[in-house]
Amino acid sequence: MAALMAATATAQEANIPLVHKTKYSMGTVYEIAVYDPLPERASSAIDQAFAEIVRLDAMMSNYKPESDLSRLNREGHFHRVAVPLELYEVIQQSVKYSKLSQGEFDITVAPLVDMWKAALRGARVASEADQKKLRACVGYEKIALIPPDIVEFHSTCMRIDLGSIGKGFAVDRAVQVLRANGIRNALVDAGQSSIYGMGAPPGKSAWEVHLCDPSRRIDPTVLLSENSVSTSEQTPPSLLGNEPTGHIIDPRDGKPLGTKYALSVVAKTATASDALSTTLLLVGPEKGKALVREIANAAAIWVAADGETATETTGPDILLAGNPPREQTRVKIAGQELPREKP
Repeated sequence: MAALMAATATAQEANIPLVHKTKYSMGTVYEIAVYDPLPERASSAIDQAFAEIVRLDAMMSNYKPESDLSRLNREGHFHRVAVPLELYEVIQQSVKYSKLSQGEFDITVAPLVDMWKAALRGARVASEADQKKLRACVGYEKIALIPPDIVEFHSTCMRIDLGSIGKGFAVDRAVQVLRANGIRNALVDAGQSSIYGMGAPPGKSAWEVHLCDPSRRIDPTVLLSENSVSTSEQTPPSLLGNEPTGHIIDPRDGKPLGTKYALSVVAKTATASDALSTTLLLVGPEKGKALVREIANAAAIWVAADGETATETTGPDILLAGNPPREQTRVKIAGQELPREKP
């Protein structure tokens, strides 16, 4: 994963130190970079932000049997379960995006996700009859939310997977912790899938972020300042068989999504951009553009390996330039590109 280099010349001239740290959580490497005149304050704020991410992982993980989400997935079938307020909030937000997308975004696909993940690892793909049974477990409408903290599943087999929104939610909470500690200029990056820019680097108006470009030709770029960008693309198909595989499951047919695009979306919060990136990849450019037009201060770009693109915006610009090829998201601080290193 990536590591940010030391302060750039612009920052040094402004005498504002850059403090950068990484932390593994939620199955990825989080990075936080802070420009602040008090490096001790910045370091402490980053540590507290990471602690919040780790705390949320212990709450929202469906891999950890002791997590609150795992407990809900075991006990919530026609039974009211009290959950932490943060878990209630992220489920509530998920249902909101399910309604907005008319069910294209759905966190209740967990049984299907697990089945197809097993197929990616080489397990036999379930029969059509078994897949039909799993599809019957899916449906956000079967989630009952009773304020302030009660969740109930109106299904005997429903389970929730927060992989399509959890990292963005954690980024937003990390940003809140940084703000509470007096930090104004920072970048919070969840493994390059969701990135939030607070303020800007010294001498700049925003954080420059280069987006995923399967074509390696058009170099889409956004400038982040008090907003977020998230990227989604399907897992490449297996070379060992003909069955469709992938981690993004289409709730409509219960099968891995087939798409030629990578999708990046800009929104005001990382929770929103994370949920929307999955949604807009699922629906494709035609329906996705209409959905973006319903959201204030949002933008999206679909990019295919052959260079085909589609964009829509209600405010933020996505810039296309003839820069040298880039294989993955890269970030610039104070106008200088930051090299990536393995931790």
